[in-house]
Amino acid sequence: MSEQLCITNIGHLWGTYDISPINALRGRDLGKLPSISNAFLISRDGKIASFGQMEDLHPDHHMPVIDARGGHVFPAWCDSHTHLVHATSREKEFEMRLHGSTYEEIAAAGGGILNSANVLRNMDESELYDVSYQRFQQVQKMGTGAIEIKSGYGLDFDSEVKMLRVIRRLKELDEIPVKATFLGAHAFPAEYRNDHEGYIDLIINQMLPYIAGEGLAEYVDAFCDKGFFTPEQTARVMEAGARYGLKPKIHANELAVSGGVQVGVAHHAISVDHLEEMDEASISVLANSETIGTMLPGCAFFLGIPFPQARNMINANAKLALASDFNPGTAPSGNMNMVVSLACIKMKMTPEEAINAATINGAAAMELTSEVGSITPGKLANLIITEPMPSLAYFPYAYGHPPISKVILKGKVV
Repeated sequence: MSEQLCITNIGHLWGTYDISPINALRGRDLGKLPSISNAFLISRDGKIASFGQMEDLHPDHHMPVIDARGGHVFPAWCDSHTHLVHATSREKEFEMRLHGSTYEEIAAAGGGILNSANVLRNMDESELYDVSYQRFQQVQKMGTGAIEIKSGYGLDFDSEVKMLRVIRRLKELDEIPVKATFLGAHAFPAEYRNDHEGYIDLIINQMLPYIAGEGLAEYVDAFCDKGFFTPEQTARVMEAGARYGLKPKIHANELAVSGGVQVGVAHHAISVDHLEEMDEASISVLANSETIGTMLPGCAFFLGIPFPQARNMINANAKLALASDFNPGTAPSGNMNMVVSLACIKMKMTPEEAINAATINGAAAMELTSEVGSITPGKLANLIITEPMPSLAYFPYAYGHPPISKVILKGKVV
């Protein structure tokens, strides 16, 4: 017998599409969030079977029922940029920033990414899995229903592969969709500080062939920014990844207008991520492409750097997504509810824009629009049920206490 669930008395059911958008929403369309009031939703075997208005519901007395009591229902968050698999926290660097040290100064002193790499290299794989699984559970409980996870805190062959094996184990749990990204080009490790060409050679000729051969990643990424990888170095890594069937994603323009957006678009990147520092040329290139610009307001909030120019990019007709950047150094939170609030409060996105960017466009940034990101028959029943709210705007407004009643993943309450 199939597993079924019926959610009744939904005040507003948001993100309802009979047929899901094939592409990410852009421009004015990002602000359109279709909904049904006084609704029901039925899931069967973990997928959305049907939905509509309560007056059209024909009750099945054998079906488990959750009464939403007028609460709203959204698709679960699709977090398309995280570093969830990492060894430990970096609160000492947080204190250093409080005393005036910059991100670049901390990195130059051996902190930052290199600090995380040193700890991770010495951590047993089973321990790394255990701490990562705890985080994986935490973000699901906060409403994340699909996630991308990057390597990049190993920076040598064995440690990068170790991270990707942990990500594969999380994926094999089949709790939510997981996409894996190889980010060996996250920073130059200490042993290659004066031999950048040697490290790029290691990535291209040893790491990539093995990772692709073992099926450990779908994407390849690089940190194209001031003090990290140049556009030329990034292009070489992207081209090598493409030869092995890995699609590009790029860290771009976090610390400076780096050329990362341009190299990403030129290589047909699925997304270019961060975008805190954007000039008119970068916005224009992004807006005239199919590449998604993924914004990470949690990073800007935590580091005290400029927030992405969401309004300018929306007005230019760019495709935009929101993600958490969950990592130990610059965004130590996977709370997508806070990300949506920050997008509204600090980037002046409307609630509709922010929710679309964190659901359907986040799904597009992981090539998962056929599975998640909207209320569409046949997609996974990955849902957030809120407490009764006076309006949609109340959700990002109540940033300190998101009014979530239940999270449902694959038709089951978490």
